[in-house]
Amino acid sequence: MLRAFFRTEVGSTTVLLAATLLGLLWANSPWAETYDAFWHIQAGLAFGDTTFELDLRHWVNDGLMAVFFFVIGLEISREVTVGQLRDRRLIAVPAVAALGGMILPALLYFAINAGGPGEAGWGIPIATDTAFVLGLLAVVGARCPDPLRAFLLTLAIVDDVLAILVIAVFYTADLSVVALLVAVALFALILLLRRLRIWRPPAYVLLGFALWVATLESGVHPTLVGIALGALVFVYAPSEHKLRLAGEAVQELAGDPSPRLAREAALRVKRSVSINERLQLMLHPWSSYVIVPIFALANAGVRLDAESLRQAATSPISLGIVAGLVLGKLVGISLGTWLPLRMNWGLLPGNLVWGQMLGGAAVSGIGFTVALFVTDLAFDDPVVQSQAKIGIIAGSLVAAGLGWLIFKLAWNQGGVCAPPGLEPDEPLPDTLAVPVRAGDHSRGPEDAAVTLVEYGDFECPYCGRLYEILERLRERRPDVRMVFRHFPLREMHPRSLPAALAAEAAGEAGRFWEMHDMLYRNQDRLGDAELERYAADLGVRPWTGRDEHLRRIEEDESSGLDSGVRGTPTLFVNGARYTGPLTLEALTRALRDSTPMP
Repeated sequence: MLRAFFRTEVGSTTVLLAATLLGLLWANSPWAETYDAFWHIQAGLAFGDTTFELDLRHWVNDGLMAVFFFVIGLEISREVTVGQLRDRRLIAVPAVAALGGMILPALLYFAINAGGPGEAGWGIPIATDTAFVLGLLAVVGARCPDPLRAFLLTLAIVDDVLAILVIAVFYTADLSVVALLVAVALFALILLLRRLRIWRPPAYVLLGFALWVATLESGVHPTLVGIALGALVFVYAPSEHKLRLAGEAVQELAGDPSPRLAREAALRVKRSVSINERLQLMLHPWSSYVIVPIFALANAGVRLDAESLRQAATSPISLGIVAGLVLGKLVGISLGTWLPLRMNWGLLPGNLVWGQMLGGAAVSGIGFTVALFVTDLAFDDPVVQSQAKIGIIAGSLVAAGLGWLIFKLAWNQGGVCAPPGLEPDEPLPDTLAVPVRAGDHSRGPEDAAVTLVEYGDFECPYCGRLYEILERLRERRPDVRMVFRHFPLREMHPRSLPAALAAEAAGEAGRFWEMHDMLYRNQDRLGDAELERYAADLGVRPWTGRDEHLRRIEEDESSGLDSGVRGTPTLFVNGARYTGPLTLEALTRALRDSTPMP
């Protein structure tokens, strides 16, 4: 589900960006007056003498966006029930990071605008735009690994929940007690139907619409309804019983095709997957490709003439938003990540390093959808709204550029994974202690003039990055012999040793390098089940000869320690330690200039 979520969000970023640019062009075109005129057209429903009317912008902001937040509620429900949010140690870090990424931007904004006309806009820079962030991470590419995307998605989910609570509590208009009581009664009725396990979609649609109307009339923003109803939808992992029934129904249909059996098979297959996930599959594309872009089109249209830009450049509202999105998000999320890790409250997914985390914190300053949403709630004055929207656009662009720069610098600097216990206390040897031997895993000519030895860890992110570079280097220099030796950092990377054992088992069958390549291409999927599947694909048994394979790995580790290896990856070119950048061009020069082995 996470990969499907990424694909939908990333794909929709282009549509969202196009809608935003269209709104800006429309508002700055010769037909600019038609922009506001169009979105103020009244539309509604009539029941006899009773009418319910809103202008088009409010139908989008209060109506369609309720569906958007309903989808968020579905995702929250799924992640908490069967997803990675079940693990408190995995949710602790992004939850505290999200809190830090909301508090500090709000404080910065408030410090700049305290006592001024923009004071009420403190909620504008608090939320992250998930679609734009994931879209930018797709551009960043390999510099941003899947665990960081998962971390930022978890952070965004917590961020969305907190933002909705802020909107409901602090941006509620005049409260109508009667309408609020009606809304509470309708919500209680929905809870009762759910408890009685009455599953009739028309009943939920009718009650949900009535609840939305009552909430809107009460003065509480109706987006709260969307996320609450989404969180109530049942979700469960597919059970073996339901999957077996579905399989039996399909087999029965294959043996005797008929309309009755086709209907029965369709129902059983559908019931094997929870309604939550079916609704996500149906609504998520509509939310990402239609609703959010329409919202951007309706709200992003701001006049960008010389006068408005001049006012925004000196406006505390614009400056407060830019400071909150750029500085507040970066520092707030970074501190919110460091604190729970320091206090041992939780863990990071995968093998993330601080360069990646800082890049993720910076791009989280892209605040668009919810920021525009809060702007509409916080300010009535069109001039003030314009200044806020210019601040949102400017702050989001700066945050995107800063994040891209951090990712680029972190990538180009390279690095190694090295736990504190392996930090050197004395000068390290600069030559390979154990020469290349017959039992080493090598590929390339045996009589090569240049031999490159790598001490690596299959779970190390820097080794994963180096793997792609070495593959290109092999294409460029097929005359070089490349040797791989194990150096699993067991405390830092708990799956590194099982992965090394699986590679050794494959090596016994003559398929070490196939397993080596497979492991590096799937660094975030190194569980026992995945390792067994990779072994089955190669026709080997991963856990046979474990003691023998473990001794082989320990020999590599011992030779590495004797050679001064203290982290991964560590390279030796013709027996001499390589200390240059881990880039294709630098390694190519090192191989070209290497001293022949004696």
